[in-house]
Amino acid sequence: MSDQNQKEISIVKQEYNITVYTENQIGLLGRIAIIFTRRKINIESLNTSPSEIESIHRFNIVITETEDVVRKVTRQIEKQVEVLKVYYNTNEDIIWQEMALYKVPTDIIAEKALVERLLRENGARAVVIRKDYTVFETTGHRSETDALIIALQPFGLIEFVRSARISIIKDSDGFNRKLREFERIEPGQDVIENEFLNSRDKVFSM
Repeated sequence: MSDQNQKEISIVKQEYNITVYTENQIGLLGRIAIIFTRRKINIESLNTSPSEIESIHRFNIVITETEDVVRKVTRQIEKQVEVLKVYYNTNEDIIWQEMALYKVPTDIIAEKALVERLLRENGARAVVIRKDYTVFETTGHRSETDALIIALQPFGLIEFVRSARISIIKDSDGFNRKLREFERIEPGQDVIENEFLNSRDKVFSM
């Protein structure tokens, strides 16, 4: 690939998934959010959850930007003391899903076989059934959950909500294995706070 082609690719905006492995510290989320605010970058999705490693949390942040900007942002995030490692990936590099809830009138479902078929074809399952409404849950990509919104609108869709994205990196071997291997090579006496920060590049490599 020529230098010109590489430059053109680097300035094209696309969706990126930023994965942050960090200690669970109060105030860290706010400091990470400020990094995006100062650069006037809109966060399209943000999810925090425990990771496969005890006491280490995982942030999944989705933004649409150029690779150059995303690279600079990840470096800034990594400068936070509590952050162990940050990766960024395109949608092709990850497996991802979002969960959605739909509230629809129960009587419509009972009367309209078409609605029941639409829900079944989209893999939706009932999580709450009341006399006045029923709540269905489904998971999928944004285009799939959006399509079901459109399909249900003519039948009196009452309410809709969608979760933040959760994702797994396709080519990752898993941090738990890497951390256990690091402990085997360089065992510590006791587990202490920030124990691995000075060696994070050794532990969290992919």
